[in-house]
Amino acid sequence: MTTHPKIRTDFPYATTHEDIRVPLADGTKLHARVWRPVTDEPVPVLLEYLPGRLSDWTAPRDRQRHPWYAGHGYASVRVDTRGHGNSEGLPADEHSAREAADGVEVVNWLAAQDWSTGDVGMFGISRGGFASLRIAALAPGPLKAVVTVCATDDRYDNDGQYLGGSVLAADTHARAATTLACVSCPPDPYHVGDAWRAMWLARLEAVEPLIHTWLDHQTRDGHWRHGSVREDCSAIGAAVLAVGGWHDPYRDTVLRLVEHLPDDRVRGLIGPWSHQYPDRCLPPGPAIGFLQETLRWWDHHLKGVDTGIMAEPKLRSWISDSHPPATVYPELRGGWVGDPSWPSPNVTPTVYALQGAPLLVNSPQHTGLDAGRFSPCGNSADLPPDQREEDAKSACFEFAVPAEVRILGRPEVTLRLRMDVPFGQAIARLCDVAPDGSSTLVTRGALNLSARHGRDRANAWPLGATEDVTFELNGIGHTFPPGHRIRLAVSSAYWPWIWPQADTAGFTLEPLGSSLALPVRTGDLDPTIAFEPPEQSEPLGVAYPATLDEERPERLVVRDVAKGEWRLEVHPRLGGTRVYPDGLEVTEDARETYAIQERDPLSARTRSDRTIRLHRPESAWDTRIETHSDITCDAADFITTDEVICRDGDEVVFHRTWERRIRRTAG
Repeated sequence: MTTHPKIRTDFPYATTHEDIRVPLADGTKLHARVWRPVTDEPVPVLLEYLPGRLSDWTAPRDRQRHPWYAGHGYASVRVDTRGHGNSEGLPADEHSAREAADGVEVVNWLAAQDWSTGDVGMFGISRGGFASLRIAALAPGPLKAVVTVCATDDRYDNDGQYLGGSVLAADTHARAATTLACVSCPPDPYHVGDAWRAMWLARLEAVEPLIHTWLDHQTRDGHWRHGSVREDCSAIGAAVLAVGGWHDPYRDTVLRLVEHLPDDRVRGLIGPWSHQYPDRCLPPGPAIGFLQETLRWWDHHLKGVDTGIMAEPKLRSWISDSHPPATVYPELRGGWVGDPSWPSPNVTPTVYALQGAPLLVNSPQHTGLDAGRFSPCGNSADLPPDQREEDAKSACFEFAVPAEVRILGRPEVTLRLRMDVPFGQAIARLCDVAPDGSSTLVTRGALNLSARHGRDRANAWPLGATEDVTFELNGIGHTFPPGHRIRLAVSSAYWPWIWPQADTAGFTLEPLGSSLALPVRTGDLDPTIAFEPPEQSEPLGVAYPATLDEERPERLVVRDVAKGEWRLEVHPRLGGTRVYPDGLEVTEDARETYAIQERDPLSARTRSDRTIRLHRPESAWDTRIETHSDITCDAADFITTDEVICRDGDEVVFHRTWERRIRRTAG
């Protein structure tokens, strides 16, 4: 088992790096860090472009890969977007047209430098991976290839704010709160000089909590379609290597890109990983030599070297063996398969009809507390524990496994429902039940029943009517062994993933006419699909002093028996205190709380408290950012409150509170 990447120092090229400013047409300058090989010859350029603060937040991660690429003959460039980090300008809405247009300018500017061959590739994870896809869809001429990791192609239904047309309570709230705290951070005088405070105050005046925009658009309208590359994959001109993990919420992007892009412009790779680069050796593994694999991609598309990468199957997927439930797996057992196209000729839908008499599904509102983290990133409490408690709050249907069943793709459920209220939700979980009764979550999906005719509309359910609804679960590669049971669990609540509807009546499920379709893959695992061991360049050398944060549980469930209330307390692992080689000290802390009463959906509430301190002892620069975010609801509205307090030393330089009531439409 590989627990740490190999550290490489013996590269083909010596390297150098410098911080520069990339000028935009309107005069704004973006902060960039460039690693280059020491050579007199021009080289291709790789760009990572996102708002993640390259001088502190992403600096350790950047150091793992940008120098590695430079050592293999590429200029590797990390750029902060406008209004973030040490870049000039003001922040805008997430995924704004301005951000994408700036990215096109950056690509063209890099291609025009005398150290560049004129050919550019883009890469990134999450927000950076999405930026790569979106800019590729704008088709700047120099952009020839993209590597997108754990990224979305659909801003509405696959980006953490909505799931199946329902508001994602936990991730929507946490992401909005995190973004509010990060965008409120100041530029660093070490990089921008005395202008830092004026830049900071101007930014703070432009800040608007993203939760307002997200809840203002509760169906898949033009706001969400804008920038979603799923709208028109054919606009992507660059070759795309799409990478995901079965424990990442955005893995279905890989399946859709492989399906819709032509064979000569796409390859897909899905492993057992969480929301992380596959070379970081974070659970679940096994990790792979991801940098080496991407080098094959870059060398083929940017240097014209036949590396064999395009001879690989169009989709390479990991299929996990059955495993007992746990909140973390250092490594999963299983193996790789390759498919020449997607949908694959090796995958056949197999339908399991549900059996039994009609039954009422009216789940307690705290169903879902054992869902795990929406976006796992390798922490010890990320993944769902044993699902037996969740199954007990759901309607369950089981199917024997007399012979091995291997699935690859997106399962689908059809449910025949009758409902006596206008709005509701259906959640389906697919579980692997072992002979000892333990229940391992395999995958899941959800549908806001008002979105049953399309995510772009909200149609109330005709009272007392019976309808068939069909929806997909998230993609997965998994093997059910003989002697186990396949369990489909259906619930009407899933807190705190999904914000509950106002009515608690649930629905009647009629098994006759309901079914589960599994994407069964035939054929053996392919032992010829293999990867080199993970390696990276030398680490940045950040020190992590021990803090009390390490003693707090990551996820704690508290039950108030008298009130019938359940509370989930989440302590995200934000790194505690970090001391950088240039003297910068960063301390972050956060606590999220999600509470609900068993039979009262209107009791749902979320709260996030975050603090960030940026401190340079040698210059006495000491800034603090404090944010508090709450969401509650009544039958008609979401009620949001956000507060930002910023200090320069002991002086409060900014303090603002936003309060909004936002009409509940589809949500």
